[in-house]
Amino acid sequence: MGIELKWVENHVEMTPPRHPKKLTATRFASVLGLNPWSSDFEVWCAVTRAYEKPFEDTIYTAAGKTIEPKQIAYMKDNYMMDNLRTPTDIYGPDYFHKTYGDFFPQEKVLGGMWDSLLVDEKGKPCTVLEFKTTKRVEDWADDIPEYYALQAALYAYLLGVDDVIMVCSILAPKDYEHPDKFVPSVSNTITRPFKVSERYPNFKAYVNVALDWWKTYVKTGVSPNWDERKDSEILHAMRSTTVDVDGDLGSLVTEAETLKAELDAHTAEVAEKSKRLKTLTEQINKIARTQFKDGDAEVQIPGSKYIWKMTRKESMKLDEAKMKEDGVYAKYCVPDVSYRMTVSVKKEDK
Repeated sequence: MGIELKWVENHVEMTPPRHPKKLTATRFASVLGLNPWSSDFEVWCAVTRAYEKPFEDTIYTAAGKTIEPKQIAYMKDNYMMDNLRTPTDIYGPDYFHKTYGDFFPQEKVLGGMWDSLLVDEKGKPCTVLEFKTTKRVEDWADDIPEYYALQAALYAYLLGVDDVIMVCSILAPKDYEHPDKFVPSVSNTITRPFKVSERYPNFKAYVNVALDWWKTYVKTGVSPNWDERKDSEILHAMRSTTVDVDGDLGSLVTEAETLKAELDAHTAEVAEKSKRLKTLTEQINKIARTQFKDGDAEVQIPGSKYIWKMTRKESMKLDEAKMKEDGVYAKYCVPDVSYRMTVSVKKEDK
């Protein structure tokens, strides 16, 4: 049985989840309102399992995965980091499944996976290294993007270390096409070290904000307010219902799909002609409108095979803007529900 959601004005309510997901470092900045690419409503949906965007590899994520090992090797070789350790070094080759994607099992709310660490002679972590790739060199020109710095700082905080090194490779379009050919160098890869205690003198305050957010929204099952624009993709998915296709409905859909596929094939054949016909019809329409005389209800344009008719009908309509101005629109406004069926090709069939 799926999660039952109650839609209340501009937020969602549900039974508090028994086993919510953790606030990983990638979600941390969003909860603080410091990630321009994600909202805390999106984070709430993910950690409560109300809804999470399906992960799809892009040229950007694929490039990052391919180039990160190259960045690690670059740092080892060029910065003499013999004490650099990767998750594989510490947890083994299948570290994601062994750790369930969380390197901080002792933490109840915060967690995630760091990229690499520097360790001291006893093998204890002393520095967090986070690796990024970007095409937006301007974002790194003067400083580290705040949402990335906060990610690394959170891992350092959870590990009890103060030093962080951000490593970012600036990629050109060709590097996204062939990330396997990318070679990190001083000309395309920058390092930005910082101390958590200096960049964030009171980092615990950030952590407390996140923990308070968790208590307010996750523990109660009441979401933060959504942003209709920023959260539009998530809201659309959450407001949609997918119906199981079986029985009589399955038979109807199967027959309809067969006919639609045949019609679509013919439509493709005449697409250019349809486009030209639409243009001609619009031009005929425009001329026909100029031919009306006082009292005319119809103008006819006879062709050799068809008669093109333009009809005119006058009616009264409500001036909504004026009604709102006079303050009476809301009084007489009632809900109007309409339905529209659209058919699109499934992604895997494209």
